[in-house]
Amino acid sequence: MDLHLTHLPVAKKGMLIRRPPSEVFQAFADPAFTTKFWFTKSSGKVAPGAKLRWDWEMYGVSASVLVKDFQQDGRIVIEWGAEDRPTTVEFRFVPWRDNTTYVQITESGYSGTGDQIAAHAMDSTGGFALVLSAAKALLEHGVVLTVVLDHMPRGLQL
Repeated sequence: MDLHLTHLPVAKKGMLIRRPPSEVFQAFADPAFTTKFWFTKSSGKVAPGAKLRWDWEMYGVSASVLVKDFQQDGRIVIEWGAEDRPTTVEFRFVPWRDNTTYVQITESGYSGTGDQIAAHAMDSTGGFALVLSAAKALLEHGVVLTVVLDHMPRGLQL
């Protein structure tokens, strides 16, 4: 079997959130909201040129985040990950019918072996699906889903 890639994979996931773009954008830019559905702690708000640290305290991991592009209510682009192998994540907030927002998250720029790249893209796609689902529940219904916390309970051995 000869497996080879002709294009580097990207992680891409989207979700319609039935709230105005300004509210959805704010939820991803302000850790007062984001910590309710994604990471547990941030060193500050997402802003043009910001250098941040996001923590997932339940897993003992963090990410260094550099905001590369910031278009209020429309787009955020960050670079994050290991200093020697960062990736780029684009968050697009697309206005849609009836004052709703389609959020699309795309991560690209993976490096490593083919197996590592494929695993990273698949893991990120699944992770962004959880993030978008939790953001939707919070913004549309005021429900805090613990899907990021609960997708891998501490001590579970599979």
